[in-house]
Amino acid sequence: MKTTMDRFGRLVVPKALRQAAGIAPGADLEIRATNGRIEIEPAPLDVKLVKRGRLTVAVPMRSVPALTQDEVAATLGAVRRRGAGRP
Repeated sequence: MKTTMDRFGRLVVPKALRQAAGIAPGADLEIRATNGRIEIEPAPLDVKLVKRGRLTVAVPMRSVPALTQDEVAATLGAVRRRGAGRP
């Protein structure tokens, strides 16, 4: 996919790429130059570990939208496939 940088160094990431990467408006991103390439990816979510009864859970440091059932199912499927050695 092709895009153009403006004179201020800004570029538009096409909607299909944003959706594929799970990037929403206002998302924090990491950007770096590696081997002559520019890499952009979602920044990790800052969390704190909190004890809830006998469990320790990761709680986001800022407000984030709740996951939908479809997002949970897709994530579980991806994790299970990776555990089985598939992409």
